[in-house]
Parts: sequence; structure tokens; C-alpha cells
Amino acid sequence: MAAMKPRTGDGPLEVTKEGRGIVMRVPLEGGGRLVVELSPAEASELGEALTAVVG
Repeated sequence: MAAMKPRTGDGPLEVTKEGRGIVMRVPLEGGGRLVVELSPAEASELGEALTAVVG
């Protein structure tokens, strides 16, 4: 049986390298996490896009 864990969005943004991919876990309002797997090229493009918006 799987361990029962509370599904809360409270927690840090996590980014880890797993194998050849990069996994990003983003806490969501209302609980849960958005999990996205990116290639290094996609992660680089995302970083550039975020930098352009934030400044």
C-alpha cells in the first residue's frame, strides 16, 4: 500500500537532474504539484524566457 502523504502545495520549487532530463516540481495553489520533465535545451529556453520577463 502506498504511503498516505498530504497533498499540499507548501514547499519549495524543486529542480533536479534525473538521467538525461531535468525534472521541475512546482507547488500549486490549492495543493499538489505540477511536475514537468524538460530536456537541457528546453530548460535553457525556459530560463531565457523567464529572464526576459523578469528582467
